[in-house]
Amino acid sequence: MRIAVFGANGPTGRHLTDQALAAGHEVVAVTRRPGSLPPRPGLTVAVADATDPVAVDAAIEGTDAVLSALGARFSKETITTYSASATTITGAMARHGIKRLLAVSSSIADPNWRPTGAHFFNHVLDPLVNRRLGRTLHEDMRRMEAVIRRTDLDWTLVRPSGLFEHPVVTNYHTAETSADGVFTARADLAASMLHEWEERLYVRTAMGVITTAVKPNIAKLIWNEGVKKK
Repeated sequence: MRIAVFGANGPTGRHLTDQALAAGHEVVAVTRRPGSLPPRPGLTVAVADATDPVAVDAAIEGTDAVLSALGARFSKETITTYSASATTITGAMARHGIKRLLAVSSSIADPNWRPTGAHFFNHVLDPLVNRRLGRTLHEDMRRMEAVIRRTDLDWTLVRPSGLFEHPVVTNYHTAETSADGVFTARADLAASMLHEWEERLYVRTAMGVITTAVKPNIAKLIWNEGVKKK
């Protein structure tokens, strides 16, 4: 099968691309920075801004599914990356007759998501990091979800919790709407997306995914995902 991966040179997109190629799929890696992706068998690199209709049309032509791992950094300014790209990608998919879409969102998009037993996260980290520092980002994620929900595509909104790096796929858990847990390894997020693409358990709904086998060091996570990135 041939899939288009948006955000292919990002942290999650790299896992998606590697895992899909290892599974024998052809991957069209859609990116604005082609030099960051080394050539490999089965990999085609398409240079495109995800908000450019002409470039996106050309990138997804001939693919069987679209997986979006696009992301943005926290900002005080209004963020439109998610919603604008969703509008462009879904429009292109409709024109090409491509039905299957999986797009990374966040557990924060579920207003009722509160991980069980995570007192410090629920009462300190979540209000400070997600609801304040990440407010504009998560607002646009919700707009993205609304754009996708209005289409007649076979979509799945993929909602991880706090993302962290782990070198291999572990035991992870998925659930409809959101999953009861604080953290998601990017390798597990990618694996869950490829599994859902094949199994179609959460079509036209949201799929929460959390990592259950390992946990990140909180201080290191905040440094890597917040301070260091800036």
